[in-house]
Amino acid sequence: MIYENILALCRKAGIPVSKLERECGLGNATIKGWESGSPRLSKIKPVADYFGVTVDYLMQEHPEAN
Repeated sequence: MIYENILALCRKAGIPVSKLERECGLGNATIKGWESGSPRLSKIKPVADYFGVTVDYLMQEHPEAN
């Protein structure tokens, strides 16, 4: 769910996930790993801040993200 929400936000912002990872100080393919794993809050928070949303928003299901 987090992964899909981040992909949707990237699409809306017109940026690739790799740029988001660089700008948030995350390693290459970190966000892709969230598709099957649970990220730590310390990794999610910079992404939420980047998009101006809450961590809760990233963790909730959004039909438009699917």
